[in-house]
Amino acid sequence: MRELQLPEVGARIRWIDIAGDGPARVFVHGLGCTGGSDFAHIAAHPLLAGRRSILVDLLGHGLSDRPGKFDYGLESQARCVAAVLDHLGLDGVELVGHSMGGAIAILLAAERPDLVARLVVAEPNVLPGGGPGSRSIAAMDEKTFVSNGFRRMAMLIDRPDFVARFRLADPVALHRSAVALIELTTPTTGELLAGLDIPRAFLVGALSRDDEDDAERIATDAGIPVHVIADAGHNLMIDNPDGFAEALAAALRD
Repeated sequence: MRELQLPEVGARIRWIDIAGDGPARVFVHGLGCTGGSDFAHIAAHPLLAGRRSILVDLLGHGLSDRPGKFDYGLESQARCVAAVLDHLGLDGVELVGHSMGGAIAILLAAERPDLVARLVVAEPNVLPGGGPGSRSIAAMDEKTFVSNGFRRMAMLIDRPDFVARFRLADPVALHRSAVALIELTTPTTGELLAGLDIPRAFLVGALSRDDEDDAERIATDAGIPVHVIADAGHNLMIDNPDGFAEALAAALRD
């Protein structure tokens, strides 16, 4: 685990740095998750191994610090990830983001095109409104969620793999992140994704798809290749690791 002090935030962001050849591959996790739990097994998969891989824990998540005065907005998180890449002297990376991490990855690619050569997003947040999890969190005010909503929600989550990650997150960070997902501003991350001038790919779990999938439609309308992962819902890399690795490898070859 490596770390970087962010003076403007007054906190340390941490990441796993897996040695390998370049260009580096950078993974950004979703709400309530961690870089290692979501992507270590993917980075080490035979189809993807051998590449230098950076597995970031976003502020307020995993082993990164939990600054109380940080807004946990998507743009702010994107700038923190950019600071890690600048610190490491990396550019032209292959950037992979899941869910909230997908939205953060889109913002990073749009704001710092010098850093990103290729973008793969897995079921990213591209429109206001958030998903079921973020809506449940944001339905409470911050004080209520921090005082008892976080504990109650952790007890009700029926996926042991997710609750293990969720318990490592800071309640304040979760609430502010959830609100940020619901209040995506204009231009939305969907509009930014469609307008990016770099190779892009969109991953979706077969169990998540429906006829009203606006996120997938945005990708299709923009001519972005869509890779469907069988036997997977929103937690694609956990539900079907081999399928996710195969789809990601194919997306990075396109």
